[in-house]
Amino acid sequence: MTKKLCSACLLGVKCRYDEKNNANEKILSLAKKEVLIPICPEQLGGQAMPRPNAEIVGGDGHDVLDKKAKVVESNGTDVTQNFIDGAEEVLKLAKLFDVKEAILKQKSPSCGCGKTYNGAFSKTLIKGDGVTAALLKKNGLKVIAEEDL
Repeated sequence: MTKKLCSACLLGVKCRYDEKNNANEKILSLAKKEVLIPICPEQLGGQAMPRPNAEIVGGDGHDVLDKKAKVVESNGTDVTQNFIDGAEEVLKLAKLFDVKEAILKQKSPSCGCGKTYNGAFSKTLIKGDGVTAALLKKNGLKVIAEEDL
Protein backbone atom coordinates (compact mmCIF):
# COMPACT_ATOMS: atom_id res chain seq x y z
CA MET A 1 0.00 0.00 0.00
CA THR A 2 1.23 3.48 -0.87
CA LYS A 3 2.57 5.52 2.06
CA LYS A 4 2.82 9.30 2.00
CA LEU A 5 3.61 11.97 4.52
CA CYS A 6 0.73 14.41 4.94
CA SER A 7 0.39 17.73 6.74
CA ALA A 8 -1.53 16.76 9.87
CA CYS A 9 -3.77 19.83 9.64
CA LEU A 10 -5.15 18.52 6.32
CA LEU A 11 -6.26 15.37 8.15
CA GLY A 12 -8.20 17.43 10.69
CA VAL A 13 -5.56 17.62 13.43
CA LYS A 14 -5.76 20.95 15.27
CA CYS A 15 -2.08 21.85 14.98
CA ARG A 16 -2.10 25.19 13.14
CA TYR A 17 -0.63 28.24 14.84
CA ASP A 18 -4.19 29.32 15.78
CA GLU A 19 -5.19 25.87 17.13
CA LYS A 20 -7.40 25.20 14.10
CA ASN A 21 -7.08 22.65 11.30
CA ASN A 22 -7.32 22.68 7.52
CA ALA A 23 -9.36 19.48 7.15
CA ASN A 24 -9.64 18.67 3.47
CA GLU A 25 -12.36 16.29 2.25
CA LYS A 26 -10.26 15.10 -0.70
CA ILE A 27 -7.37 14.25 1.66
CA LEU A 28 -9.68 12.56 4.19
CA SER A 29 -11.10 10.44 1.37
CA LEU A 30 -7.59 9.57 0.15
CA ALA A 31 -6.69 8.45 3.70
CA LYS A 32 -9.22 5.64 3.32
CA LYS A 33 -7.26 4.25 0.34
CA GLU A 34 -3.65 5.06 1.18
CA VAL A 35 -1.50 5.27 4.29
CA LEU A 36 -1.08 8.97 5.10
CA ILE A 37 1.42 9.59 7.89
CA PRO A 38 0.43 12.84 9.65
CA ILE A 39 3.23 15.31 10.26
CA CYS A 40 3.39 18.82 11.68
CA PRO A 41 6.90 20.18 11.20
CA GLU A 42 6.22 23.20 13.39
CA GLN A 43 5.27 21.06 16.38
CA LEU A 44 8.11 18.62 15.65
CA GLY A 45 10.42 21.63 15.73
CA GLY A 46 9.28 22.60 19.22
CA GLN A 47 6.69 25.25 18.42
CA ALA A 48 3.88 25.65 20.97
CA MET A 49 0.21 26.02 20.30
CA PRO A 50 -1.22 28.56 20.00
CA ARG A 51 1.69 30.51 18.57
CA PRO A 52 2.07 33.71 16.55
CA ASN A 53 1.76 33.43 12.79
CA ALA A 54 5.14 33.08 11.06
CA GLU A 55 6.46 33.89 7.58
CA ILE A 56 9.74 33.51 5.74
CA VAL A 57 11.59 36.81 5.44
CA GLY A 58 14.14 37.26 2.65
CA GLY A 59 13.27 34.37 0.36
CA ASP A 60 11.74 30.92 0.66
CA GLY A 61 12.50 27.62 2.41
CA HIS A 62 15.46 26.86 0.14
CA ASP A 63 16.96 30.21 1.18
CA VAL A 64 16.32 29.39 4.86
CA LEU A 65 18.21 26.09 4.46
CA ASP A 66 21.04 28.01 2.78
CA LYS A 67 21.06 30.53 5.69
CA LYS A 68 20.06 33.40 3.33
CA ALA A 69 16.58 33.93 4.82
CA LYS A 70 14.88 33.43 8.18
CA VAL A 71 11.50 32.54 9.61
CA VAL A 72 10.01 35.22 11.84
CA GLU A 73 6.81 35.34 13.86
CA SER A 74 4.44 38.30 13.57
CA ASN A 75 5.77 39.54 16.93
CA GLY A 76 9.34 39.64 15.56
CA THR A 77 10.64 36.45 17.19
CA ASP A 78 13.12 34.55 15.00
CA VAL A 79 11.99 30.90 14.86
CA THR A 80 14.24 29.82 12.00
CA GLN A 81 15.92 27.04 13.96
CA ASN A 82 12.56 25.61 15.05
CA PHE A 83 11.49 25.39 11.41
CA ILE A 84 14.77 23.76 10.35
CA ASP A 85 14.59 21.31 13.26
CA GLY A 86 11.01 20.40 12.35
CA ALA A 87 11.92 19.86 8.71
CA GLU A 88 14.79 17.59 9.72
CA GLU A 89 12.48 15.53 11.96
CA VAL A 90 10.03 15.12 9.07
CA LEU A 91 12.90 13.97 6.83
CA LYS A 92 13.85 11.38 9.50
CA LEU A 93 10.27 10.06 9.41
CA ALA A 94 10.34 9.89 5.62
CA LYS A 95 13.50 7.80 5.77
CA LEU A 96 12.24 5.65 8.65
CA PHE A 97 9.03 4.74 6.80
CA ASP A 98 10.68 4.70 3.33
CA VAL A 99 8.27 7.36 2.07
CA LYS A 100 8.87 8.94 -1.33
CA GLU A 101 5.98 11.44 -1.47
CA ALA A 102 4.40 14.09 0.72
CA ILE A 103 1.12 16.00 0.51
CA LEU A 104 1.68 19.36 2.16
CA LYS A 105 -0.42 22.40 3.06
CA GLN A 106 -0.08 25.17 0.52
CA LYS A 107 1.19 28.62 1.64
CA SER A 108 2.66 27.45 4.97
CA PRO A 109 6.19 28.61 5.93
CA SER A 110 6.88 24.94 6.70
CA CYS A 111 4.81 22.95 4.26
CA GLY A 112 4.15 25.43 1.46
CA CYS A 113 4.75 23.86 -1.93
CA GLY A 114 5.16 26.35 -4.76
CA LYS A 115 3.58 29.25 -2.86
CA THR A 116 4.39 30.95 0.42
CA TYR A 117 3.85 34.37 1.93
CA ASN A 118 6.34 37.18 1.27
CA GLY A 119 7.41 37.82 4.88
CA ALA A 120 5.64 41.17 5.25
CA PHE A 121 2.51 39.72 6.93
CA SER A 122 0.45 41.38 4.19
CA LYS A 123 -1.18 38.15 2.89
CA THR A 124 0.86 38.55 -0.31
CA LEU A 125 1.91 35.28 -1.94
CA ILE A 126 5.17 34.66 -3.76
CA LYS A 127 6.56 31.68 -5.64
CA GLY A 128 8.56 29.42 -3.37
CA ASP A 129 8.52 26.54 -0.93
CA GLY A 130 8.31 26.32 2.83
CA VAL A 131 11.25 24.98 4.83
CA THR A 132 10.02 21.38 5.08
CA ALA A 133 8.92 21.24 1.45
CA ALA A 134 12.35 22.54 0.41
CA LEU A 135 14.22 19.96 2.52
CA LEU A 136 12.09 17.08 1.28
CA LYS A 137 12.56 18.14 -2.36
CA LYS A 138 16.30 18.54 -1.78
CA ASN A 139 16.32 14.92 -0.60
CA GLY A 140 14.45 13.56 -3.61
CA LEU A 141 10.89 13.31 -2.31
CA LYS A 142 7.97 14.25 -4.52
CA VAL A 143 6.06 17.08 -2.82
CA ILE A 144 2.46 17.77 -3.76
CA ALA A 145 0.31 20.67 -2.57
CA GLU A 146 -3.17 19.67 -1.45
CA GLU A 147 -4.56 22.05 -4.07
CA ASP A 148 -2.89 19.96 -6.81
CA LEU A 149 -4.59 16.66 -5.96
